[in-house]
Amino acid sequence: MASEFFGEFMGTLILILLGNGVVASVLLKRTKAEGAGWIVITAGWGLAVMCGVFTAIACGSAGAHLNPAVTLGVAIETRDFSKLAPFAAAQLLGAVAGAFLVWLHFLPHWELTEDPSLKLACFSTAPAVRRLGANLVSEIIGTFVLVFVAGAIGSKAVAVTGPTPGLGPYLVGMLVWAIGMSLGATTGYAINPARDLGPRIAHALLPIHKKGMSGWDYAVVPIAGPLIGAAIAGILVKAIG
Repeated sequence: MASEFFGEFMGTLILILLGNGVVASVLLKRTKAEGAGWIVITAGWGLAVMCGVFTAIACGSAGAHLNPAVTLGVAIETRDFSKLAPFAAAQLLGAVAGAFLVWLHFLPHWELTEDPSLKLACFSTAPAVRRLGANLVSEIIGTFVLVFVAGAIGSKAVAVTGPTPGLGPYLVGMLVWAIGMSLGATTGYAINPARDLGPRIAHALLPIHKKGMSGWDYAVVPIAGPLIGAAIAGILVKAIG
C-alpha cells in the first residue's frame, strides 16, 4: 500500500491532526491546555511537522513534502514538475482528513466555545492585523525561509551525503518551530497552502456549533503567499547550485 501519494496523504493528515490539535487545545474552552499560549502552539506545530515527515517517509514518500509550496520549490530547483499535481492533491486531501479528526477529537468543546473566530483558528489562519499586502509579504518571507533553509539542511555544502539518516525530520521540525516563534505571529504562519485550504474547507462543511463564516475573503493570502515564497526560494537554491 505504501506509495508517494499515500505517504503525502498520511503525513499531511498527521501534520494537521497534531498541528491544529495543539491550536484547539489552547483556544477551545475547558480543555486542560486552555490559554497555554503561543510558545505551546509553535512547539506543537514543530513537533507536528516532525511526526508528519516521519509518517510520510514510512508510508512511501521519501521526500515527505507535506506542502504544495515545498513541492513547487523542489520542482523549480530540479525542473521536474511531474509530482506537483499528484502531491498537492494528496496533501490537500490529507489536510481535510486531519481537520475532520481535529473536529471529532474536540467534539464537546465546540459548543462550549462561544467565539466563532476561535473555532475558525483551530482550522485555518488569520492575520493579527488585517492588511492583505503586509499579510502576503509575511507569508512569502516565512515560506521562503522554510524552503531555503530546508534546502540548506539537505545540501552537500552542509553534509556531503546529507543529514544522518533519521535526523532530517527533527531538523525540519525545529526549523518550523523557529519560523513560528520568530515570524509566525503576524499571520499565524500558514507557510503551506494545503495546511490552510484543507482545514478551511473542512470548517465550511462540518456541522460545528455556531461556527460563523469560514473567512474565504482572506484565503488567497495563505495560498498565494507560500507559493510565491517557495518559488523564490527554489530559484535561489538552483542559482546557488
